[in-house]
Amino acid sequence: MKGIVKSYQMGDEVQVVLKGIDFCVRRGEFLSILGPSGSGKSTMMNIIGCLDTPNEGEFFLSGRRIADLDDKELARIRSREIGFVFQQFQLLPRLTALHNVELPLIYSGMKPAKRHKRALMLLEKVGLADKTINRPNQLSGGQQQRVAIARALANNPTILLADEPTGALDQTTGRQVIELFKELHAEGHTIIMITHNEQIAKEASRIVHILDGNLSEGIV
Repeated sequence: MKGIVKSYQMGDEVQVVLKGIDFCVRRGEFLSILGPSGSGKSTMMNIIGCLDTPNEGEFFLSGRRIADLDDKELARIRSREIGFVFQQFQLLPRLTALHNVELPLIYSGMKPAKRHKRALMLLEKVGLADKTINRPNQLSGGQQQRVAIARALANNPTILLADEPTGALDQTTGRQVIELFKELHAEGHTIIMITHNEQIAKEASRIVHILDGNLSEGIV
């Protein structure tokens, strides 16, 4: 990111949320973006995830200038290159854990036998090999988040983008999810975690702090 500015029109006033962000994430990093509510971290996450566009500045992902891409190319990046993990899991309640993980593979056109095998492998990877036929309401919060992480990994994304991934979990379960992130990082995955929790942020290998739309390195 180079000189990223994001503002919104609020009636007669313009609210500037991001104020000239310069930011770089290297492949294989585990990074925390730490900031309180209203600091601009969600807006920054939306731009990283190609869900929103800046008013000014340039954003490059894997060497490509995002502003040069059309809607179809952006949709492909969101589905293939960025794995999203949300605070509230966002699992489909009528689908089993296995089918929730398979869903992105269906959209990417993977054949049934191959996607079934990959979904099983990912559920085993997150410690849920015995929960494949369970629906979300039959799983604990921590197990649901593990299913969500497996789903996010389905298309082998360039970036795992996690928005308050422990926010809906108790401390012990949240710790288990963070340990899973650390294992994934050790395997070479690039992880960007947005959080307001200082202790959770410290689990990453690098921290940037966002406050009032400005970014600072390593402030906790």
